[in-house]
Amino acid sequence: MHNIPLLTQPKATELKYQINYKLFILGERLDPLELQAQALKIPLAYSSEISDIFLGIKDHIETEEKAVLILFDHQPHDKLADPHFWELKDYCQHNGVPIILITKGFRLNILNKALDLGIDDVFFQPVKLSSLFKRINFLFNFKKNKLNYLAHNTNQEHEIHISPLKRAFDIFVSVSVLLALSPLLLVVILLIYIESPGPVFYASKRVGAGYKIFDFYKLRSMKIGADQLLNSIKNQNQYAKNHQQSYFNHCENCLEGKGTCSPYLFSNNGKILCEKHIQFLKEKEKLNTFIKVEKDPRITKIGKFIRNTSIDELPQLINVLKGDMSIVGNRPLPLYEAEKLTTDQSSKRFFAPAGITGLWQVSKRGKGEMSQEERIALDNEYAEKNNFWYDMGLILKTIPALLQTENV
Repeated sequence: MHNIPLLTQPKATELKYQINYKLFILGERLDPLELQAQALKIPLAYSSEISDIFLGIKDHIETEEKAVLILFDHQPHDKLADPHFWELKDYCQHNGVPIILITKGFRLNILNKALDLGIDDVFFQPVKLSSLFKRINFLFNFKKNKLNYLAHNTNQEHEIHISPLKRAFDIFVSVSVLLALSPLLLVVILLIYIESPGPVFYASKRVGAGYKIFDFYKLRSMKIGADQLLNSIKNQNQYAKNHQQSYFNHCENCLEGKGTCSPYLFSNNGKILCEKHIQFLKEKEKLNTFIKVEKDPRITKIGKFIRNTSIDELPQLINVLKGDMSIVGNRPLPLYEAEKLTTDQSSKRFFAPAGITGLWQVSKRGKGEMSQEERIALDNEYAEKNNFWYDMGLILKTIPALLQTENV
């Protein structure tokens, strides 16, 4: 028995959440944890053999019960390098079983290796049991949402129903507008090519109904080779300026490797980063291609005109004809934004078609920029109310919305 306490037992008042899982401990016995588990009536199983723990967890999962894998080892290098443990780890990850390593003393190399391997979290002794149970509860909630998303996403285009009336309306409007505006389109296409020879259409990947990925068409409003101008205008990037201070808004505990608010920690060149900070780095990298500056030199003269008049969006009618979008629907999201919407709540919006206009466009008129939460709420509201006559009402409200100057 070690001289220092292995774990600090929680007070009854500290446990404000339900514990309804079985602990499977791979490695040495944890007497304080065993005593506390008995007091809280938590089922618990020990074994030093990976195969025994693997079979125990599989049998438990097959009865639709929750399980937690705790690797308790003062020298976990061998276990972490064992291919049999990798199999156990993969099974746990695919079945929503949190994996936690408890080891002796803070060692950065152990932390890095465990996080790189996919261990959910690492605790160094002494460990407060209330913190351990709180972390397990948090991981269960996160993994439940993630598994629901993955299960939903494996059948990406299922059960997204577009009524025949809505589809007929989409085709009629698209064909009518394209035919009526074809002379204007031909003139604009010619002007785009004259000012900046090259492709006149621009396609980007977007995510629509049922997580379907499609090519989103617009008329090109930037010069050919615009990406080469990025370095000369990065210091003017308004998005970057607004983003610079956001790093300091992230949880300092997670940045120190304590992992109190993030379901996963990551090892990045020897630094332990929380999931929020990893997302910050992704956003920062994205700014290299997502630029907003006043008098952007990449935009052509005709490009500025077609942007201000929304003529550049007319090719989206081709998306409507192809069935990728509808006249009325939710915002067609870029991939980098859609991949972050993985919870049950935020994924509701993908049960409605992507649209040229929608509830997001007619809401918040004159009130400026909407937050991401407001946009998601509007998308979910449309998905719940989606029907043909509701679409007609939104179309009638779209015209005054187009006359506003604020960005919605």
